[in-house]
Amino acid sequence: MLALLSSLGAATPWLLWCLPVALLPLALSVARRNALPSIAAVPEDPLSAGLRIVLTAAGMLAVGGLILALAGPYRAGERVTRTGIGAQVSMLIDRSGSMNETFAGRQPSGAEESKAAASRRILRDFVGERVHDQFAVTAFSTAPMLVVPMTDRHAAVRAAISAIDRPGLDYTNVARGLGMALSQFGPGVPGVSRALLLVSDGAAVIDPRIQAQLRAEFARVRPNLYWLFLRTKGSPSISDKPAGEDTPQAAPERHLDLFFKSLGVPYRAFEAEGAEAVASAVRQIEALERDPIPYTEERPRRDLTGWAYGAAALGLLLLVLAKLAEADLGRRPVQAAPAAERAPEPARDAAPRTAAA
Repeated sequence: MLALLSSLGAATPWLLWCLPVALLPLALSVARRNALPSIAAVPEDPLSAGLRIVLTAAGMLAVGGLILALAGPYRAGERVTRTGIGAQVSMLIDRSGSMNETFAGRQPSGAEESKAAASRRILRDFVGERVHDQFAVTAFSTAPMLVVPMTDRHAAVRAAISAIDRPGLDYTNVARGLGMALSQFGPGVPGVSRALLLVSDGAAVIDPRIQAQLRAEFARVRPNLYWLFLRTKGSPSISDKPAGEDTPQAAPERHLDLFFKSLGVPYRAFEAEGAEAVASAVRQIEALERDPIPYTEERPRRDLTGWAYGAAALGLLLLVLAKLAEADLGRRPVQAAPAAERAPEPARDAAPRTAAA
């Protein structure tokens, strides 16, 4: 009750000082007064006493409701924390030049989709499948770019993914992109699942010094790491060892996969050679991230002016009905005039008599 009262307010609070006027019906009767020779002529009865109380309350309700309505009452908005099913997902999307090619390794023509266009389309469908998921979007090529921070506004996230449609650069700096994507999680919330989704068709060599910084950051955030590898048909798999020297320069994708496996966080890689494979991988990721997540529900301010006017109308209606049903006891009934004072009726003409012959 105290919480409810504390949430009430008025747009024009100074008008509330007029509320004592609503007590006037206690001092002034709303019924018509009639002069009677003796109070015994109209004895008290429970029905009359009840009607008097109802009419007095109706008068107070009418005056008080009008004053409250003019003051503009409202119930303040509030933030309610609830628990749903979802996760915090930080998406790191590759925007290097190779993402503008198809999965066959050529420029798209006709109805063909580039890897960037296919991933954008599928990720837009992924966002909004569960209403309580939170997303952040980061794009990277030569340098990372924050597109949208962590938010539950899914329309904004879908628009941000659609906005990543400009041709990318040739160089892939995945290390700086991972650092920015990890920074989107913010302070940890107990029990909330965190997922970092890397969407890329290749990898670059990560400097050993940067690797140490990333290890420390992954150990602090501890997200579930997913790498959606958009593999060009005919290119080596992330698990294939090169024929020659096995170095990060010779097989960057393989060594990036090894680096992810050494981080000590839950990690899974998906190799996709087409749009259907990308959609299947995204569905698997969605099925894996189904943990409880707290979310905040914003309740807007609620206008109570209509309720105040309704209360005033109810009081006025009761008063009007009582006035229409009111009887005037002081008015004398019309009586018939005495018989002696009545005007004589005109005599009827008698028929003439004929003398007997």
